[in-house]
Amino acid sequence: EAMRQVMEVVRTVSAADVTVLITGESGTGKELVANEVYQRSERRDKPFIKVNCAAIPSELLESELFGYEEGAFTGARRMGKAGMFELANTGVILLDEIGDMPLPLQTKLLRVLQERELMRIGGSKPVKLDIRVIASTNKDLREEIKGGRFREDLFYRLNVVPIALKPLRERREDIPLLAEEFCRAYSKKYGKSVLLSPDGMDLLIEYHWPGNIRELENLIERLVVTNDSGPIARSSVFRALNPNGLPFSPSETSQTLKAQVGAFERELILHTLEREGSLRKAARVLGVDHSTLVKKCRQYNRP
Repeated sequence: EAMRQVMEVVRTVSAADVTVLITGESGTGKELVANEVYQRSERRDKPFIKVNCAAIPSELLESELFGYEEGAFTGARRMGKAGMFELANTGVILLDEIGDMPLPLQTKLLRVLQERELMRIGGSKPVKLDIRVIASTNKDLREEIKGGRFREDLFYRLNVVPIALKPLRERREDIPLLAEEFCRAYSKKYGKSVLLSPDGMDLLIEYHWPGNIRELENLIERLVVTNDSGPIARSSVFRALNPNGLPFSPSETSQTLKAQVGAFERELILHTLEREGSLRKAARVLGVDHSTLVKKCRQYNRP
């Protein structure tokens, strides 16, 4: 029902050339919703440029977004460079993880959204824009505003049509549908015929899914690849969810949910890093950006 409501909003607003703000935890499908808005819009045959504001170093983000003229700074390309906004002109730009954009750039972005024009770094002539903006974030922007990390006026400029995606643990009725679909997709990819046992499915429904749909998809792919014969048993699902024997149900331990999620995430990251041997490979397996994994490693004191 939660996703039906989301898709109803998507159907309603896609044709209107309006700014959309998609919010939700990592792995809930924000980019898929953005894709759907684009595909249903009048601009679907025009460029669709995606920018991850958290993945680009803050000192480079301005030039990546707004471009620069020749000689604007040391190392600038000859003839300059068009930014992401110019590349998306006449089409749609997705500003992913907008909550991680530095405050000085938020000011410039606000002006671009208001005036529908930009000035390249080192430029003297404004560039007119005909563009639709979609933004997404896993942060609570109202809390970011209270903390002085996000501009209130930019929030209202972006939050014309809000679309909030619930975490998977709050829509458990979707888990069997998603798990079965991923089973079909990865069985086809790897030339197998794999199904989940009823007991295995029950365990998936019980799990709290801190990584949401992305975590579920990665888990199903691993189970399909490692399954030799017959339906995927509950024991196989349990081992996949608990590579180090960690509990994942609040009833199994006196730890808080937050503490359990943190412990599980830490062990999963460390286990994957040990197996893959590099941050980039581990990030790809875990389905997260390299920069996100670097932050997590620092958080868990892992060099």
